[in-house]
Amino acid sequence: QVQLVESGGGLVQAGDSLRLSCAASGGTFSTYVMAWFRQAPGKEREFVAAISRTGNTTYYAASVKGRFTASRDNVRNTLYLQMNSLKVEDTAVYYCAGRSTAFSTTLYQLVRDYPYWGQGTQVTVSS
Repeated sequence: QVQLVESGGGLVQAGDSLRLSCAASGGTFSTYVMAWFRQAPGKEREFVAAISRTGNTTYYAASVKGRFTASRDNVRNTLYLQMNSLKVEDTAVYYCAGRSTAFSTTLYQLVRDYPYWGQGTQVTVSS
């Protein structure tokens, strides 16, 4: 069972960049499909990005495509989310999530598809 810990959140201005990290431990990280979700106050948790076990394939929500980039380092057991051109509407708590997959290449996009979650890191974008 993997444990996930996010870091890197903070307060930035619109247009700035930020990189989130998610450190994994207790599992074989390279066998997990990983994803980023976010939850703004009063809203449901929403999908941001997913990345395959090898990192070769990614998928993004339309709202962040072209601005955010998910990547992973399977040696360091760490997932990343590079966020550029941040907007006020990107303000949310960001969560990393993982799902162990032996053979599947599916990049899951639903909250219920991921059994393992980090505690979240706050990202606040001011205007």
